[in-house]
Amino acid sequence: MKKKCDEVQLGFCPVEASIEMLSGKWKGRILWKLHNTPTMRFGELRRSLGTITEKMLSQQLRELESLGLVKRNVYREVPPKVEYSLTDFGRSIGPILDKFAEWGVANLRKVKALAKAA
Repeated sequence: MKKKCDEVQLGFCPVEASIEMLSGKWKGRILWKLHNTPTMRFGELRRSLGTITEKMLSQQLRELESLGLVKRNVYREVPPKVEYSLTDFGRSIGPILDKFAEWGVANLRKVKALAKAA
C-alpha cells in the first residue's frame, strides 16, 4: 500500500520536510554514529567523523538538539565531561537510518557510477 504525500491536506510534504530537517553533510552522519554508539563524548564523536571541525560539529549538534533529536548531558566534573545521545524522538529515526544504510550498501556501485557521470 502506497501512502500519498498530500501537501494540500497537510499543508506540507512530510517526505520533503523530513529530508530538509536532516539535510546537510553532517547531520545524517552524526545521527548514524549516535544510533550505533548510543552515548559519545564530543571528542570521540569528532574523531569518528574524520574531517569535521569543532565549530561545525558544535553547530550541527546544537541544531540537532533544537530539533529534539539529540540530548546533551553535562557532568559537573573537572575536566568537564559532556556526552551526547539520541533522545527518544531521535531513536525513532533509527529504523529509517538502518533502511538508508541497507539501500546504500545494496546500491553503492550504482550510486558511485551515477555520481561520477554527473
